[in-house]
Amino acid sequence: MAIGDYVTRPPLLPSYKTVKAAWHPSEAWLYDRNGHLIDSVRVDFQVRRLAWTPLDKVSPMMRDTLIASEDQRFRRHHGVDWLAVIGAVRDRIEGRRGRGASTLTMQLAGFLSPGLAAPGARGWLDKLRQMRAAREIEAHWSKDEILEAYLNLAGFRGEAQGIGAAALGLFGKTPDAIGRDDALLLTALLPDPQGSADAVARRACALGHGRVPCDRLEAAAWGMLAPARSLQLDPELAPHLAVKLLTKAGMRLTSTIDARFQRIATASLARQLHGLAGRARDGAVIVVDNATGDVLAYVGGAGTASTAPAVDAADSYRQAGSTLKPFLYADAIEKGYLTAASILDDSPVQLDTASGLYVPQDYDRAFKGPVSARTALAGSLNVPAVRTLVLVGVDQFRDRLWDTGYRGLTEDGQYYGYSLALGSAEVTLMQQVAAFRSLAEGGRWSPLRLTEDDPEAEPRAITTPAAAWIVGDMLADPNARVATFGLDNALRLPFWAAVKTGTSKAMRDNWCIGYSTRYTVGVWVGNKEGDPMRAVSGTSGAAPVWRDVMLAIHDGARPRAPERPGRVVAQRVAFTGTAEQPRTDYFIAGTGQTRIATAPATARRPHITNPVSGSVYAIDPDIPIDRQRLAIGVSGEVTAHRLTLDGRELGAADTNPLIFAAPGKHRLRLVDLGGDVVDQVLFTVR
Repeated sequence: MAIGDYVTRPPLLPSYKTVKAAWHPSEAWLYDRNGHLIDSVRVDFQVRRLAWTPLDKVSPMMRDTLIASEDQRFRRHHGVDWLAVIGAVRDRIEGRRGRGASTLTMQLAGFLSPGLAAPGARGWLDKLRQMRAAREIEAHWSKDEILEAYLNLAGFRGEAQGIGAAALGLFGKTPDAIGRDDALLLTALLPDPQGSADAVARRACALGHGRVPCDRLEAAAWGMLAPARSLQLDPELAPHLAVKLLTKAGMRLTSTIDARFQRIATASLARQLHGLAGRARDGAVIVVDNATGDVLAYVGGAGTASTAPAVDAADSYRQAGSTLKPFLYADAIEKGYLTAASILDDSPVQLDTASGLYVPQDYDRAFKGPVSARTALAGSLNVPAVRTLVLVGVDQFRDRLWDTGYRGLTEDGQYYGYSLALGSAEVTLMQQVAAFRSLAEGGRWSPLRLTEDDPEAEPRAITTPAAAWIVGDMLADPNARVATFGLDNALRLPFWAAVKTGTSKAMRDNWCIGYSTRYTVGVWVGNKEGDPMRAVSGTSGAAPVWRDVMLAIHDGARPRAPERPGRVVAQRVAFTGTAEQPRTDYFIAGTGQTRIATAPATARRPHITNPVSGSVYAIDPDIPIDRQRLAIGVSGEVTAHRLTLDGRELGAADTNPLIFAAPGKHRLRLVDLGGDVVDQVLFTVR
């Protein structure tokens, strides 16, 4: 007797509470600020589980179908159905194939202790151990607890474990929405979870006892097990943010995202990428509440043409283009080097650097002559920005950007050189939006918040409120943008908004970042692999998305301009020697001027204006040679100066000679009376 008790003794089994407490979903869930599910991520790839499903969250149809199929006397036995056991023994003696005698409780014992249901464990001793285990469970568990645990621990198909994962993965439903056909098919899967659609349909048809047409079940079985099924209950609104934030199985994280804003941003970006017809495959959008720093929308990618859909473009480093210019001008205005009305020369310039001459050019390859700082910033002119950087200093500007949250600038200023004014550094969209939000907040920077648990950091003063306000006013001035963008462009809104576009080298990146008094919106458009776009600039790529999002999230509201700081004064200004029209401009107290004039040519440093250093000219064989001479242009006081080409005298500089240069590289020099080289340019003729 003792020997029999020993060989049939079952293993020690856990309690219901222990089993439920040890359950860990394979998924993690992300919710918006209002508690709505916006996305989920699978974190554990060992098995596919969702949250534990309480019995009252499983449809009665599923419960009844399971019991009718697997254990008809489930509510009446104590773990072992002796009538079923007797029937199974009789069938074996008579050589007939009958149904098994395992109850739901016996199968649950196998789930709790896999050794009881291991392959080959079919002998009578194994069955006796399983029966004893089932009786032990029944002694300590209620019937509802047994049924609930069974439904959660059973394997239905592939890696899906539990009724929650099965209902979602196979039907795209929650367990409480399972209908009669679904219940028959799920129950039919249990004897052979990897069975074919035909086999599952036959079993389901038999279980239905003619109450459900078999052809309907067959069609449903093929649909349920089709390779192309990808049914999901969550909206998949923020996949990139979900991957970024959800790191542990079972996490339920509440983000700062507003699902409505997220949908607006996603739809607008997808629509624009579709319209660009393959010229740009990828994009990203971030929307931030200025007052709190909460990220209300985080779109790391959209559209169907992307070849790298898993890459999070909202947090990837890309070249900044002209989007760094506002912080350069803010620095110069704050230090008193410039005002919004100061005149900057948009004309050819060449700067000596350690790697050679640096020759910046404007986007349209043209020069506009003397322009105000307001026009230069709003119109995104490159040469005036480089001249401003010369005033501020490269190291100082680099440090200002670092303090404004651009933490990708890990090298010193000399590493980036003067091209830093044109955005040669790499930044992320998150950094961009946080930086522009600091201008909206009077020059105070603080980290953005992605979850409700993120701390509300104390803002750090980076730019003075006066300089931040003036730069915002420059960026919001539609008249100052006219020379570059025209009157009708995507940057103009029916309410106050400051905005800056940017296009990186070779058109690899499009940016548009701007803010109202309520929100800051940043958009990036490009190709994640870095290949250039064709004929797509900041105003045609990213700006339309920015405009759509700004209009939608303000929802008919018309926010006004921010209140002017006390240290900012309005002053009527007239201009002489430029195309700038008289206007009221804004100055930091003590820097205002009523009339601004450009310096006369005689007061400027003599330099060569044409050709521009680095230019390449081609001789046209169809045009007479004497009609292909190059006009030399100089500016400044050049009396007693002379020109030389490759060491050969060309004559007095003020005669503006016409020259013919043979194919090859050439060096043109401006030499003063003492023989010193005042300026030089290099150009090539082909």
